[in-house]
Amino acid sequence: MKKEKHFYTLIPLEDFKALMGVDDREDKTARFCLVTATLAIEQYCMRQFLRKKHFERIPFTGDLFLPLREYPVVAMRKNHVVMNNGAVLDPKLYSLNPQMGIDVDLPFYFELSPIVNSFNGLKFIKVYYSAGYRENEVPADLASACFELAAWKMNRYRGRRIGMTGSVRKDGEHFELSMPENVKALLEPYRRKTI
Repeated sequence: MKKEKHFYTLIPLEDFKALMGVDDREDKTARFCLVTATLAIEQYCMRQFLRKKHFERIPFTGDLFLPLREYPVVAMRKNHVVMNNGAVLDPKLYSLNPQMGIDVDLPFYFELSPIVNSFNGLKFIKVYYSAGYRENEVPADLASACFELAAWKMNRYRGRRIGMTGSVRKDGEHFELSMPENVKALLEPYRRKTI
């Protein structure tokens, strides 16, 4: 048996096929629905969920709290916090909150020591880290949202418009939603809040 090629999805293809009652003839469509559902979820939530390596160049303005763009943070490379002059920032001069490796779905940030303000010419800090969930550790409600959206897409491609709602325009035509309301409700706790 050939090993399944990895693709970008919040739930495994075999689980999706079993729940949907899909056989191998519809693999291509099922993969497409899973990948597009995952990407749509990430776009809606304004963040990435699957584990990846990240590099950020964070401007330093004197604020001792530096937020990281992606979370949860699970690993940091050796010499992972570097100042704009190329020097590695001593780990005693910062802490990561919440602690690295904890799969808490909260934004992570660096808390810098006040000593850092005394460094001359500090303009930015470069951070190297890995963030996100492993494929088999995706929270259940996030995986459910991916399944629901992928199933919704699969039914659209099959021509079944079950449970689809839309608004009626003045000319009497219907338009379809890009994401069902039940999926949006599941994603609300994961959505990046903007102020």
